[in-house]
Amino acid sequence: QVQLVESGGRLVQTGGSLRLSCAASGRTLSSYTMGWFRQAPGKERMFVAVISWSSDRTHYADPVKGRFTISRDNAKNTVYLQMNSLKPDDTAVYYCAADSRTHFRITASAYDYWGQGTQVTVSS
Repeated sequence: QVQLVESGGRLVQTGGSLRLSCAASGRTLSSYTMGWFRQAPGKERMFVAVISWSSDRTHYADPVKGRFTISRDNAKNTVYLQMNSLKPDDTAVYYCAADSRTHFRITASAYDYWGQGTQVTVSS
């Protein structure tokens, strides 16, 4: 089993930056594809970013391209999401997820393990 715990979410003003962290326990994540998703109130959970196990591949949803950066430190068993130039539309609960089958996918159903989420609120 893998336990994922997100942190770093908070209230921030438009144009601000945040770095979210996702710490894993129970098993090393070094061979897992890792993703970030977000869910705004009344909306479906949406893909944000994905990173391969070796960090050689990343992919982003169009709304966050050029503003968000996903990275990982396998030695620390942690994945990060650096978010810059934040907008009110980025307000959501952000979830990290792990895919033990190392697929490089953007659909939530591909992921085996999920964190509990961290709230990001961007004020206008």
